[in-house]
Amino acid sequence: MLDALINAFTPFNLALALIGVFLGTIIGALPGLSATMAVAVLVPFTFTLDPASGLIALGAVYTGAIYGGAYAAILVNTPGTPAAIATALDGFPMAKRGDGDLAVTMSCFASAVGGVIGALFLLVLAPPLATIALRFGPVEYFWLAIFGLSLIAVLSKGATLKGLIGGFIGLGLSTIGSAVVGGDVRYTFDSPALLGGIHIIPALIGLYCIPVLLNMVGTRDPHIERASAGKGSRIGDAIGLMWRSKFNLIRSSVVGTVIGILPAAGGAVAGLVAYSEARRTSSHKEDFGKGAPDGVIASESANSATVGGGFVPTLVLGIPGTPPDAIILGGLMVQGIRVGPQLFTEQASTVYTFIFGLLIATVIMVPVGLLIGRTAFKTISSIPKSALAPAIGALIMIGSYAVEQNPNHVVMMVILGAFAWGAARYGFEPSPVVLGLILGPIAEQGFVQGYLIGNASGNLFAEFFGRPISLGIIFVIALTLLWPLWAERRARSKVDVLND
Repeated sequence: MLDALINAFTPFNLALALIGVFLGTIIGALPGLSATMAVAVLVPFTFTLDPASGLIALGAVYTGAIYGGAYAAILVNTPGTPAAIATALDGFPMAKRGDGDLAVTMSCFASAVGGVIGALFLLVLAPPLATIALRFGPVEYFWLAIFGLSLIAVLSKGATLKGLIGGFIGLGLSTIGSAVVGGDVRYTFDSPALLGGIHIIPALIGLYCIPVLLNMVGTRDPHIERASAGKGSRIGDAIGLMWRSKFNLIRSSVVGTVIGILPAAGGAVAGLVAYSEARRTSSHKEDFGKGAPDGVIASESANSATVGGGFVPTLVLGIPGTPPDAIILGGLMVQGIRVGPQLFTEQASTVYTFIFGLLIATVIMVPVGLLIGRTAFKTISSIPKSALAPAIGALIMIGSYAVEQNPNHVVMMVILGAFAWGAARYGFEPSPVVLGLILGPIAEQGFVQGYLIGNASGNLFAEFFGRPISLGIIFVIALTLLWPLWAERRARSKVDVLND
């Protein structure tokens, strides 16, 4: 491990980490250019490098892209990546009131802490943690998706019924196209454009960004408050807030790591679960959704921790935790590296050099992120809306098209954006719709496969309600749904006692 640490600190590997983080941050900040796309573009360039250096470059780009999604989420209310969905809930309100610089700085520090904790878990506990992923079958993924859908109550900002309606709309959209099990074609209305379903990236851009653009054009108010002279990056304020929220920071990082270990869960689910926990345990629940720093800290630390967590099943079991992990796994196979438990013994030098390189890239992300964040906030807050709106419009059009070079995605993005803008006028938030769209395929696949297994074994009930992990997730779902009711009842009881 000492040799691996020395190898990770060679000038060439340090340069790869720096360049990778910088490029990943820029790509992640642009709506539509996801972490998956950033890693996919870089993979061919790593074939000429030795395996350890190639892995460091890919890991650095991945880390930077996950963090970069926070810029668009905070400054234009459009998550640059799905992992930044929860960041927008409090990051953009902070920017609206003039604290965008503070939100960007906090997101940078929180991402670094989450990334370091995820990488340390990967370094120390990779083989034991990988056994957790093996214990998850189709039914566990179904209940995990249901748990994610139970977070709609958190995202609804007090309008639970409207949030549930939005979630059902998202679930309905997720059923368009070919079924995840069986391949049946559904709800395409004989349109070839819908055969592939509703792609998450154009949907994300449309649901979040189009309403913002229309509101920018339709109002005279500034998009966000201008940066105040002399404030800088507000590093001291950010560190103070994070120190007061240190338990939230550590808990969210661990949550992100654990969820990252589970294949197909990813940063979006991790951020939302950590956000829900932060809100549930906060003594100022009413501030969430209105610019609570704890919301930004929870989301960013959790989604960055999924990078290290996602590499656990990828390297130990050959099961990619997220789409970028799948691309990196393909790159390893091209270079002749056989993943599995033997990787940590037969090719220990390569894997430990990569893990140390991932830790270095995460630390490098702090100065790079602060520099880019300060420039981004000052630039966006000072550009007139007459210039900012067309620039954002052009970027989102390019981003939607670039996902698969498909013009139908641009049309899809515009239609969903118009729907989101109209729905927002009646109090419907886009987050429940996006959550339903993301978790719908996971829930459907888990349910159908669990149903088939249960029928084949002759005990359908035991398949869904007789497995220990499933029962644990069901308990957490019940706690999530009933906790707000219990807390509200307790608060009313206290008020009644005071009145008496």
